[in-house]
Amino acid sequence: MASAAGKQAPKIVSKSSAGGAGAAGAGGAPPIMPLASPLMGKKKKPFLGMPAPLGYVPGLGRGATGFTTRSDIGPARDANDPVDDRHAPPGKRTVGDQMKKNQDDDDEDLNDTNYDEFNGYAGSLFSSGPYEKDDEEADAIYAALDKRMDERRKERRELREKEEIEKYRMERPKIQQQFSDLKRKLAEVSEEEWLSIPEVGDARNKRQRNPRYEKLTPVPDSFFSKHLQTGENHTTVDPLQGLGGLNTPYPGSMTPGLMTPGTGELDMRKIGQARNTLMDMRLSQVSDSVSGQTVVDPKGYLTDLNSMIPTHGGDISDIKKARLLLKSVRETNPHHPPAWIASARLEEVTGKLQVARNLIMKGTEMCVKSEDVWLEAARLQPGDTAKAVVAQAVRHLPQSVRIYIRAAELETDVRAKKRVLRKALENVSKSVRLWKTAVELEEPEDARIMLSRAVECCPTSVELWLALARLETYENARRVLNKARENIPTDRHIWITAAKLEEANGNTQMVDKIIDRAITSLRANGVEINREQWIQDAEECDKAGSVATCQAVIRAVIGIGIEEEDRKHTWMEDADSCVAHGALECARAIYAHALQVFPSKKSVWLRAAYFEKNHGTRARRLLAKARSSAPTARVSVFMKSVKLEWVLGNIEAAQELCTEALKHYEDFPKLWMMRGQIEEQCENMDKAREAYNQGLKKCPHSVALWLLLSRLEERVGQLTRARAILEKARLKNPQSPELWLESVRLEFRAGLKNISNTLMAKALQECPNSGILWAEAVFLEARPQRKTKSVDALKKCEHDPHVLLAVAKLFWSERKITKAREWFLRTVKIEPDLGDAWAFFYKFELQHGTEEQQEEVRKRCENAEPRHGELWCAESKHVLNWQKKTGEILAGVASKIKNTF
Repeated sequence: MASAAGKQAPKIVSKSSAGGAGAAGAGGAPPIMPLASPLMGKKKKPFLGMPAPLGYVPGLGRGATGFTTRSDIGPARDANDPVDDRHAPPGKRTVGDQMKKNQDDDDEDLNDTNYDEFNGYAGSLFSSGPYEKDDEEADAIYAALDKRMDERRKERRELREKEEIEKYRMERPKIQQQFSDLKRKLAEVSEEEWLSIPEVGDARNKRQRNPRYEKLTPVPDSFFSKHLQTGENHTTVDPLQGLGGLNTPYPGSMTPGLMTPGTGELDMRKIGQARNTLMDMRLSQVSDSVSGQTVVDPKGYLTDLNSMIPTHGGDISDIKKARLLLKSVRETNPHHPPAWIASARLEEVTGKLQVARNLIMKGTEMCVKSEDVWLEAARLQPGDTAKAVVAQAVRHLPQSVRIYIRAAELETDVRAKKRVLRKALENVSKSVRLWKTAVELEEPEDARIMLSRAVECCPTSVELWLALARLETYENARRVLNKARENIPTDRHIWITAAKLEEANGNTQMVDKIIDRAITSLRANGVEINREQWIQDAEECDKAGSVATCQAVIRAVIGIGIEEEDRKHTWMEDADSCVAHGALECARAIYAHALQVFPSKKSVWLRAAYFEKNHGTRARRLLAKARSSAPTARVSVFMKSVKLEWVLGNIEAAQELCTEALKHYEDFPKLWMMRGQIEEQCENMDKAREAYNQGLKKCPHSVALWLLLSRLEERVGQLTRARAILEKARLKNPQSPELWLESVRLEFRAGLKNISNTLMAKALQECPNSGILWAEAVFLEARPQRKTKSVDALKKCEHDPHVLLAVAKLFWSERKITKAREWFLRTVKIEPDLGDAWAFFYKFELQHGTEEQQEEVRKRCENAEPRHGELWCAESKHVLNWQKKTGEILAGVASKIKNTF
C-alpha cells in the first residue's frame, strides 16, 4: 500500500501549474518550478492532535487495512507442540488442538438446520464483530430487565418448585422418612425389650469370616541338603558362567560358606552351632534387667501384677516427679517432718504400702520429737506393730496428749484403755481432753470421783464442772456450781445451769433471782451481755424442757441494747425467729413481755392472739385480757374473739360475743355481717335477714351488707325481692360498680340475658371507668364480639387488673396459650394482691403448663400473699379454711374454677 501511494504521489499537481507548463512548452519558455501546496497557507485542522474516535481504524476509508507481523503473533509453532497449560484437558493439549477449537468457535453455523422460528440461529450472528460500549450498555439493560422479570416470577417459581419437591418426596420418600414412624415407636420400647433384642450376626460368608492367612512352614535341613548337592543339570543359565552353556560347574566353584570347600555337601554341624548361639543371645536379652538376673516366679506372677496396679487416678509421670521432689526435700532437710509424711502418703496412694512404712519409720528416726510423724507411723503400721510404735513414741514424747489418745484407741479391751488413760493422766494431769475421755469409760460413781479430781487439776474447765454437777446430788451440785462460779466468774453457762438445777428441783422462784444475779455479776466482771447469745441459750433451755429458765432469760435480756422507739418492731421479729426455730415458750415469753410494755397496742394483742391460735390454747385468755386492757380500737379485738369462737365451732359463744360487741359498736358493719353469716350457717334465714336489715339501718352505705342481703333472698328463691333490694341499694349508693355488677349477674343467673345486657349498658354509662364492669361485659358478649369489647375495655381501663385478667381469659378461651400466659403475667405484676388472678393463672398452668411453671406460679403466689379477690376471699375467709396457708388456698380456688368462659 505504501508503494502504491508513492507511485501516485507525483501525479497530484495543481491546474495552474499544469496549464503553465503547457504554455511554456508551447512557447518554448523555460520550465516553471512547482509552487508550494495550497494547504501550507491554510489554518490547521481542528482534529489534528486529538484522540481518535471510538472504533476508528487508520486508513480504513481509503482501503489501507493494517497488517500483522511475527512480532505480534509470536514465534511459529508446530501443530504437535504441547501447549503451555500443563493441566489442559484431553483434546486441548497441543497447539493444533487449540487452533482447531478456536476455528470451530469462530465459524458461525448458518445452516437451515440450526435455525429456529422463535429463537433464530443457535449461534450469534455477530460474534465476529467488535463488542463496543453501546453493546455493553444494551446487555446491561437486558440483564436488568431479565433480573426484574425474574424477581416478579420468583415467588411463584419458588412455590412451584417447593410443590414439585414435596410431590417428589411423597412419591419417592427418603429412607429416613420411611422409618420415622418406627423411630417414634422406639420411645415405647421398655428397657427389658431393648435388652432382649438379639445381636446382629456376621453376614459375611465363611471364607470372608475366616480368611486363610499366609502360612510359613520352616524348611527342614534335609531339604537344603538335597537341593544343594551337586546335580547333573540346571534349569537356568548362570550369567556368571559366560558361554559355558548348560554344563555343570566344576566342584568348588560356589562361594565358600557353609559348604565344605571342594565339595557340594552341607555342613550340618555349623548350622546347629549357629542356631544354638542365636538362641543363647535371645535368652540373655530377655533375662537381663537393670539390677541383674531376673528370676520369675510363675505361681506368684499374677499376684505381683495385681499388687503393682496403682489405686490412684494420677499420671505416672506426675508420681515420678513428686517422688523425686520429695526425695530431694528429704535429702536437703532430713529433720523436716512434713517431707517424710508426704513421702509415705504418696507411696501409700500408689499402692506401695511397705515402702510407705519403711519411709515413715525412717522419718521417726530422723524426727523423734515430731508428734505428727509418730501418729502417721502408728496409722500405717498393723495392730501389734502400731502399739510398739506408740510405746516408742511415748518414751520420746511423754507429754503428748494425742499419742496417749491414739494408744487408747489401739486397745480393744476396756480395761486396757482405762489403764492407758490413767497412765496418761499421771504424766499429763492438766489435759481436759484426757479427763473427758477417761470419764466417759467409767461408771457413774467412778466418774464422779474422777471428775472431783479433774476439777482440781483443771479448775477453769466449765465442761468438767457442769459434768460433775450433773452427777452430784442437789445439795452437792449447788456447792459444785458455787465453786465453779468462784473459779470461772465470767462464764454464763454456769449461772444458766444453776437456774435449771433450781427449776428441776421445784424452786422456780429462785430462777429469776439467779438469772438477774448472773447479769449483774457478769457485768461486774467486765463481760459484755450479748443479747443474741442469751436468746439462743433460752431457746436451748426451751428445747430441754426448762420453761421457767427460758422465760427468765428472755425477760432479763429482751430489752438490752435496743432503742426505745425500736422495741416493738425488734421484739416482734424476735418472736417470729423463735417460732421459726421451734422455741414456742420463748416466743410466748416475748409476747407476754411486749404486752406488759405496750398494753394498749392493738397490733401486739392481735399478733399474740394469732400466735396462740396457731400454736397454743391461750388465745381466749389473751383476747379476753385484750378486750379489758385495750381502751381504744377494741372492735378489732372483738372481731378476733368472735372469729376464734366461730372457727372453733363454739357458735353460741360467738353469738354472745357478737351481741356484746354490737352494744358498743353498732355502726360497725363487719359485726353485722358476721352475725348474719353465723345465722346463715345455722340455717336461721329469718334471723340472718333480720341481722342484715338491722345492719343496713345503722350502716346504709355498706355495699357488702346490701350484697349479702340480696344473695340471701336469691338463695331462698325471692328473686323479685333480691332485685328490689339491689335497686334500693343503687339509690342509696350511686355509682357503685359492685352493686351494678351484682344486678347484672342476678339477671344472668335467672336466665334473663337481654335484661342483663340492658343493665350492663346502664352500668357502663354510670361507671364508665369501672374495670370489674368492663371485665364482665367482655364475656356477656357473643364470641365474635368479645375481642372488640376487650379492645374498648382496654381503652377505658388500660391498667385495671380485672380488665387485664379478662383479656388473659379471652386468649385462654381461644387457645392462644402464649398470649394468655403473657397477659396473666402482666396482671399479677400490676396487682399481686389480687388472689383471683393468681387462681386463674394457676388453673391455666395446670392445664397447659409444665410442672416447673406450675411450681413457679405457686411460689410467686405464696411470696405475694394475696388478700383480695371475689373468689379468693370466699375461700380464704371460710370458717373451715382458717388454718390453711396461701398455697392450699390457691389450690382450692383453682379447683373450683370451671372454664365456662
